[in-house]
Amino acid sequence: MKLTILVDNNTYIDKYYYGEPAVSYYIEDGDKRILFDTGYSDVLLLNARKMAIDLSSLTHIVLSHGHNDHSNGLRVLAEKVGISKIELVAHPDCFLQKYDGEEYIGAPYSEKEIAEKCNYQPCKTLYAITEKLTFLGEIPRDNDFESKSPIGKQIESNACKDDYILDDSALVYKSEKGLFIVTGCSHSGICNIVEYAKKVCEEERILGVLGGFHLFEADERLERTIEYLQGCNLEYLYPCHCVSLLARAKMMEKLPVIETGIGMVVEV
Repeated sequence: MKLTILVDNNTYIDKYYYGEPAVSYYIEDGDKRILFDTGYSDVLLLNARKMAIDLSSLTHIVLSHGHNDHSNGLRVLAEKVGISKIELVAHPDCFLQKYDGEEYIGAPYSEKEIAEKCNYQPCKTLYAITEKLTFLGEIPRDNDFESKSPIGKQIESNACKDDYILDDSALVYKSEKGLFIVTGCSHSGICNIVEYAKKVCEEERILGVLGGFHLFEADERLERTIEYLQGCNLEYLYPCHCVSLLARAKMMEKLPVIETGIGMVVEV
């Protein structure tokens, strides 16, 4: 598997790509070309062009969840590249209307609209993208220290409800050296995600984790997350997007943190 970061908050010095507070990763595995999240704007198209990545060859789009910093680029892709032949995998709640106060923060299409535009695969359970790469579906939330608080509201069955972001998911790649996990924001909890990946893959070894962990404060949750990840004996940790500088600094004291930014390539 080869993963290239197309969109992230951070860019490397002397690497002239466009950044935005959003996520999109381009993944190649065998003959499959997968976009994990789509960023917020046309930044993914601009960066893909600079990296000589042909997004018209995509076979799959996978969404980590429905927030617009992960899904809004769908509109750009549909209008500028075309997605009619692409298989799109996501939790069905991804396409519910989502709000933070009066601000709309959800996906650009409804579930009905996206189903008309591509080969949509709504999935709450495990879904094999390739022989070794799996979409985890809805993540069990078992850890007592990871947040179970709502973020904003969502419209479901014409009712406005607290949004616990049950659509939050991740990818896991099962390599010969252990599991490599790719996340969007980890609203379901990065430790919950890792535990679930270990369970469904029947594999205890964690090679690496890359993505947003939604960690900002130097609090008990961060301390216990670091303690948990230490116990995984992972070789690589790539915190990005929604991880504060303070949280990364604390992680670096005890974990093998690697600086992450647009243009970075990881091969597993």
